Amino acid sequence: MTLPAGRVAIGASAAALMLLASLHVLSPEFDPSWRMVSEYANGRYGWVLSLMFAAWGVSSWALAGAIWSEARTTLLKIGLGVLVLAGLGEAMAAAFDINHDELHSLAGALGMLGLPVAAMLISVNLGLNSRWCLAKRTLLWTANLTWLSVVLLVVTLALLMVTFNQVEGGLPTQPPEVLPTGVIGLVGWANRLLVIVYCVWVIAVAWESTKLRTA
Repeated sequence: MTLPAGRVAIGASAAALMLLASLHVLSPEFDPSWRMVSEYANGRYGWVLSLMFAAWGVSSWALAGAIWSEARTTLLKIGLGVLVLAGLGEAMAAAFDINHDELHSLAGALGMLGLPVAAMLISVNLGLNSRWCLAKRTLLWTANLTWLSVVLLVVTLALLMVTFNQVEGGLPTQPPEVLPTGVIGLVGWANRLLVIVYCVWVIAVAWESTKLRTA
């Protein structure tokens, strides 16, 4: 394990979370209850969003570097490979925002779907290592939160679409300034929770790796 890489992972994750929090203050016109994080790209502070995605990608890559020496099983190696791809997706979103439809969708698929797969593979297989036995519960708990956050995002997105169809008779071509009465908008909070959970998992694993390195 590499101590500096673990610290970089923690710092980059914390930076991503702080940048996301700052966007709620800088761009209050985007209602966080139902507007997606990527929509901040169309505000005055899109560059802050780009920095957030870049920091997010760095955090995943740094974590892969921090625990690379622990990859003694095939599944763990696969997990680290998927983590690198997830970091690529997160970093891609910094360059290809929501207005680059196809590339942003690819970035989202790699980052949002890749990280839970990586989290489960890495956490389960690190937990089998006697050196990580004390951290096993924390790793598994935070890893399970990653895929649960994806499920929550899908459910709240479906809820938004269904209630929009019921109230308006169809989905709008452009986001309205105000959500119509009766439309349930929780998908924005689910989207933000997903970012938080992903970063928390990275921080948890990186923190355990630094403790083992300094022990």
